[in-house]
Amino acid sequence: MKVAVTGAAGFIGANLIKGLNARGIDDIIAVDDLTHGDKFRNLADLQIADYVDADDFYDLFAEGAFGQLEAVFHEGACSDTMEPDGKYMMDNNYTVSCELFHACQDQGTRLLYASSAATYGGSATFREAPEFERPLNVYGYSKLLFDQRMRRELGSRFENAATQVAGFRYFNVYGPREQHKGRMASVAFHQFNQFQAEGKVKLFGDYGGYGAGGQMRDFVFIDDVVAVNLWFFDHPEKSGIFNLGTGKAQPFNDVALTVVNTLRQRQQAPALGLADAVSQGLIEYIGFPPALVGKYQSYTQADLSALRAAGCHHVFADVQSGVAQYMDWLAQD
Repeated sequence: MKVAVTGAAGFIGANLIKGLNARGIDDIIAVDDLTHGDKFRNLADLQIADYVDADDFYDLFAEGAFGQLEAVFHEGACSDTMEPDGKYMMDNNYTVSCELFHACQDQGTRLLYASSAATYGGSATFREAPEFERPLNVYGYSKLLFDQRMRRELGSRFENAATQVAGFRYFNVYGPREQHKGRMASVAFHQFNQFQAEGKVKLFGDYGGYGAGGQMRDFVFIDDVVAVNLWFFDHPEKSGIFNLGTGKAQPFNDVALTVVNTLRQRQQAPALGLADAVSQGLIEYIGFPPALVGKYQSYTQADLSALRAAGCHHVFADVQSGVAQYMDWLAQD
């Protein structure tokens, strides 16, 4: 069985290859742009059949150069929510995806692609329906426009797809192999580094009607993201747009406290409650950045109704479990 993974050296792409390898699948075409060469580290311990530069893959695939592919896991995109260049964003996230979709349909190849919870933007409801889709930036719009294109071509639930097309609206994903993402890496990753360097972690103060550190997100562990992708890979009859989060919003304070306590435990220090961690200066609140005002989601929580209705009943890790695993992985790296 041959598959392709775009964005293969990226965070989610590399973890998907790891998950495929765990199943004994290694006939994998890894597609990426290694201009920033350090991303190779995400591929170095994985088994692939070939590497193809992203500038070449899409045209070659459309021409049938790789033979029959069972599926393309399309994770390649510009994921920097602060990127101001709308032309660049739309070329990378919309135009390329449309071309890939048509090539997949022509060749009978299944397409499992990355959408984003950024499609909801300013909404207070996170359900896969047009009335709740209100992106706050061009990144969110680029992802939404491709979802809309799929609805137009395939029907509201992708019921007219010739082969499986499944889009996943990722919420706040964290976990191993995200170190190359810089400012776009998860809050857990940044807090690990802050604690190692300064002995404390930093969170935003009051904003959006939420108290210090009280803004809430649906934080989802990368292992769960891989598990759901592979569940759909096992169920080629399931198509549509699906939220991929835990279904439970938790405050940033929960992430920070788990980071602090997990790393303290490695130092044989006792766990602390939030108030004690703050009073001891282990958690520090900082002013909300002006550049993010009006562009920041203070609350996200995936509605999992569509995912569950499709028959996927995967049990997701909560912050306390997932972040603790991640801290142990980072500390041993």
